[in-house]
Amino acid sequence: MIEARMSRRAMTLLIGVALISGCNVIPKGPGGTPAPEAGPSDGLPPDKARHRVALLVPLSGPGSELGQSIANATTMAILDTNAQTVRITTYDTSAGAAAATSKALQEGNRLILGPLLTEEVSAVADVARAGKVPLITFSNDSRVAGRDVFIMGTTQDSSILRVVQFAHDKGVNRFALLAPKGEFGSRAAAAYTDAVRSVGGTLVASDNYDRGNSSVLSAAARLRAKGGFQAVLIADTPKIAAQAASNLRGTKGLRILGTDLWSGDPVVSNSAALRGAWFAALPDTRYRQFTSSYQSRFGGSPYRQATMGYDAVLLTVRIAREWRGGVPFPVNRLADRGGFLGLDGPFRFSANGLIERALEVRETRAGGVTIVSPAPEKFVD
Repeated sequence: MIEARMSRRAMTLLIGVALISGCNVIPKGPGGTPAPEAGPSDGLPPDKARHRVALLVPLSGPGSELGQSIANATTMAILDTNAQTVRITTYDTSAGAAAATSKALQEGNRLILGPLLTEEVSAVADVARAGKVPLITFSNDSRVAGRDVFIMGTTQDSSILRVVQFAHDKGVNRFALLAPKGEFGSRAAAAYTDAVRSVGGTLVASDNYDRGNSSVLSAAARLRAKGGFQAVLIADTPKIAAQAASNLRGTKGLRILGTDLWSGDPVVSNSAALRGAWFAALPDTRYRQFTSSYQSRFGGSPYRQATMGYDAVLLTVRIAREWRGGVPFPVNRLADRGGFLGLDGPFRFSANGLIERALEVRETRAGGVTIVSPAPEKFVD
C-alpha cells in the first residue's frame, strides 16, 4: 500500500534512494549537448570503470521521435546525477529489436533499458536471457512482465484500481462498466472486476461496443436502462467516453470514471458530458520542471513518456552503488520494497516484474482538471 503523508526524515531517505533532491529535482546540466555514450553504438572501446547499460529505442522510422525523446532523457539523467559508474549506450531497434539486443550483449552490456514497443519485448527477452541480462522495458502491458522483464509504463490495471478505490472511499459501492470489444476491452473489464471486488463493491451492470462507429451510444443507452449503479467506468479515450457519457447523464447522481488514457487529452476539459468525472494519472509536478530543463538542452518539448527513460537511469545509478564490476546486474535489487523515487513519483517492482506507481486522482471541471486526491508519497508495506 501507499501512504499519502510522510515524515521529513522518510522523505529524505526516499529521495536519497533516487539521487534527486526534492527542492531541485533536475539540476541544470552543462550545455545542451548529449553525452557521447548516449548515441547509437558502432562498437565500444574497453571500459572497466563503468557498468555498461543498453538503451533500446527506435531512432529512425515509426516511433523514432519518441525513441529520441527517451534517449535524450537518459542523457539528462546521466548529466544530472554526474554518474561516473554507468555508461548508457543507445541501440536503434528500427532494423530489428533482436538484432539490436544481440549487438548490445556482444558489447558487454549487463542491463537493457527498453524496448519501447510491447511486441518487441518477447524477441528482446529471448536474446537477453541467453546472456542472463534483465530488461526494464518501457511497455505498459502487464502481460509481458516476468522475473527478468520489469515494466516501467503505467499499467491500465493500476489506474483503474486507483480510481475505483477513490470512488469507493467517496461512498460508491455499485459499479458499472462500458468497454470496447476486443482484447483491450477484455483486459480493462478483468482489471475493473478485480478492482471492484478488492474494495468490496459490486459490479451490477456492463456492456460493450464496437470501436469506430456509433455503437457506443447504443451500449450506453442499454446500460442506462439497466440502472442500479452509482458509477460507470468508460474504458476508452475521452472522445469516445464523452459520446457515451452524453447518453448516461440522465442517471441521477452518476459518477463517470476514466483511465490514464485521459491524461493530457484536451477533450477531457472541453467536454461538458465528462464534467465531474474522475480518473487516475501520474502526477505532473516534477514533469513540468523536467520539461523546462529538457527544452533548454534540446530545443524542443519532450514526450510525456520520456520520464520513464530518466527514471530508469536514476534507479540504475542507485543500484550501481552496490553492483560489483564484472558480475551480472543484481536483478533482485529491482524488487526492493522500499521502491525508488523518480520524476513521476515513487515506484517499485514486484518480483514478477510488475510496477506499482503512486497515482493521483483528478476531477474534470469547466476549463480544466483539479486534483482531488494527491499521489501518495511513499510505500508503507
